[in-house]
Amino acid sequence: MTMQRLKRAFWMTGLLAVLGAGSALAQNKAIGFKDGMPFSEGYIAGKTLYVAGQQGPDEHGSVTGTDITLQTTNTIAAVKKVVEEAGFKMSDIVAVTLYVTSLEDVPKMNEVYIKLMPNPKPARATVQVAGLIGGAKIEMSAIAVKH
Repeated sequence: MTMQRLKRAFWMTGLLAVLGAGSALAQNKAIGFKDGMPFSEGYIAGKTLYVAGQQGPDEHGSVTGTDITLQTTNTIAAVKKVVEEAGFKMSDIVAVTLYVTSLEDVPKMNEVYIKLMPNPKPARATVQVAGLIGGAKIEMSAIAVKH
């Protein structure tokens, strides 16, 4: 077998292992998503959970008000729900990406994040975006790995 064929076989084996190990989670109706949305709230591949971007809607499924503190609290609660429904723990989260509509909100967001996210804190990226669906001020995606 040539080196090129070995590399291709190795690559395909790894790809198939990842694809074969995954299973989509059900929609998380508890935080307001409706059936038929074109994504899963989370996806498990082996020992890794990929949490889709979560926002902080109220109990009726809508993002209300402009309070970044409340939206951050609800966003982390939404991530926690997906993580726990998948059989993981918040302490399994190794990386998060936070999308915010205003960098001016980051200090208040950080106050909530520090209180609610477990130690050690996951690796994190914070990105300012022009806008988020539903008028949200914050959205969070996460990656969790079972230890």
